[in-house]
Amino acid sequence: MMDRLSAQIEFLKRADQLKSVERANTLLDQSRQENSAEHSWHLALWALVMAPLADANVRIDRVIRMLLLHDLVEIIVGDHPIHLKTDWKSVERAEQNAAQELFGMLPDDQSDAFLTLWQEFEADSTPDAKFAKCLDRCQPLFQVLNAPEPKPEHLTVVRDNLNGGRAAYLETALPDAFKAAYALFDGQPAPRSEFSDRLPFLAECDQLKSVYRASRLLSGDRFENSAEHSWHIMLFAWVLADCAEFYVDIGRVLRMLLLHDIVEIDAGDHPIHGHVDHAAQAAEEQAAADRLFGLLPNQQRTECLALWLEFEAAESPDAKFAKAVDRFQTPVGNLATGGGSWVDYDVTFAQIESRVGTPITRGAPQLWNWLEPQLKNYFSEKMTT
Repeated sequence: MMDRLSAQIEFLKRADQLKSVERANTLLDQSRQENSAEHSWHLALWALVMAPLADANVRIDRVIRMLLLHDLVEIIVGDHPIHLKTDWKSVERAEQNAAQELFGMLPDDQSDAFLTLWQEFEADSTPDAKFAKCLDRCQPLFQVLNAPEPKPEHLTVVRDNLNGGRAAYLETALPDAFKAAYALFDGQPAPRSEFSDRLPFLAECDQLKSVYRASRLLSGDRFENSAEHSWHIMLFAWVLADCAEFYVDIGRVLRMLLLHDIVEIDAGDHPIHGHVDHAAQAAEEQAAADRLFGLLPNQQRTECLALWLEFEAAESPDAKFAKAVDRFQTPVGNLATGGGSWVDYDVTFAQIESRVGTPITRGAPQLWNWLEPQLKNYFSEKMTT
């Protein structure tokens, strides 16, 4: 079992590199380019929020998983903006090879399943893949159109994309999206629809990409943000689902983790090893949840708030596992980077055992069994240097 777990974790560590793949799009506030990991998180959120617009035969949990995986190959081949002249056949071959290399790091059963799901998305022939592709066409458009001051060159790409480009088929595949895009492009409000009613929430959530955490990327280049962290721990939960202490509905776990840090848009990140007024933090986060999920239509507001509250309470099997994974990711990164945030906050093994070991043990004791010896080794070496 430990060999299987070690292989899974090596894959998850490799996936960290997606946070350093820059895309042509910028954040809504134009402060920097978006990266492919936070884009993947945002697309998964689009899938959850736009689920009521999907055909009855679309399985949203599968769509979310497709979108978590769909850009991983860019770790090897990079991003290829659609408006640049490109040999797409060569890109397709390179991406197929990259998918086999990356998913080949996983145990055989997961390697086959992940590769098959990625290929299904690429083929764009099943109902799940078609809806996922529609969203992948939509998000970059509205990333531009919802910006306070879109860049002229980005608007040109949007225009060309809608007029005969890759997004032109939205006119029949997702007509409300097509109409909303054209209205916003012309400087008009989007026509009222189930689609446009959900855009304010999705636009507001772009801000999570600018909330920075205490943990760093494995490259050490910068601090991680909460959007890409949310993407990464969703991948952790999916890959490590067989480590759950109890039976869990992994689809629900992924939805919890998709939403769990959205409150940080208002409340900020509170490092687990920092000095925090927990009562004040809880009040701030509850107010943030009420405001942010309040941007959604009534039924979705209720559903998302309930999932967030379940995660916070950490009493159900799904929430216990989600919490365990949320505590597990940072130590894996810190061990790979010489201590990371533990050095910044002068953390002791006893603190980690209490603040990290306890929730991991409640939801996924196998993960703590893998982690604990490495933590002891790290802190014993630290004491002798």
